[in-house]
Amino acid sequence: MTTPRAVPQTPDQALAPRHYSTINWVGLWTLYVKEVRRFMSVATQTILAPMVTTLLFLAVFVLALGHAVDEVAGEPYRAFLAPGLIMMAITQNAFANTSSSILISKIQGNIVDLLMPPLTPLERTIGVAGGGLTRGLTVGIATWVAMVPFVPLGIAHPLFILFHAVMASLLMSLVGVLAGVWAEKFDHMAAITNFVVTPAAFLSGTFYSAARLPEFWQGVAHMNPLFYVIDGFRYGFIGHADGSLTAGILVLLGANAVLLWLTHRLFATGYHLKA
Repeated sequence: MTTPRAVPQTPDQALAPRHYSTINWVGLWTLYVKEVRRFMSVATQTILAPMVTTLLFLAVFVLALGHAVDEVAGEPYRAFLAPGLIMMAITQNAFANTSSSILISKIQGNIVDLLMPPLTPLERTIGVAGGGLTRGLTVGIATWVAMVPFVPLGIAHPLFILFHAVMASLLMSLVGVLAGVWAEKFDHMAAITNFVVTPAAFLSGTFYSAARLPEFWQGVAHMNPLFYVIDGFRYGFIGHADGSLTAGILVLLGANAVLLWLTHRLFATGYHLKA
């Protein structure tokens, strides 16, 4: 009995790219796990440090204000402040994860590890943004647990908490990808963080009720997507919202759809990624 011999491949056949019928699940999962392991390997810096910083914000505002502000929207100030601080930690860390991942890869010259594998632009978008989303939610949960002994946090509408946490983390993950692709050095990223991300977070109603602002500044606040993120997230805890919950849901869905499309286009064209 003779053993069948392998049919030799031509050079063109040997170099032909591998084709996937639908989604490269193995590659997508590998990219996602890589992004998660990237921040989990330095959990003290990426999870513990933001949690401690947020607790310090809570302590400073509560202790400094004393009894000057006992209640906001009928809730103890601590209970009003805590959801905003948790959401601020979620958004800032989701942004930091994806922006640093892309920028460091570009500077170190290993961005090719993201561009060369057989992944579609959509798969790259999902894998990288998924890592940022996971870090944002992880920091949010850790901060929430750390606040429980100090803040009387109830849960009025759990689905609102989940929806706004996921949407906010995805939103800032995608913004981080766009920033990382655009930036060419750390100075560029610092400018985006200091002049865009941080002001947007601080001026979104994190520390105060937007209903107390003058009418003009209320309108300005409502133009900030992070206002709807924090407002809806806080509503999930205390049952009070300063703005329209329906408008907030629509804004978040629309903003994430636009950012997904933009990120997909950047990966598809290789803008600022390919030499």
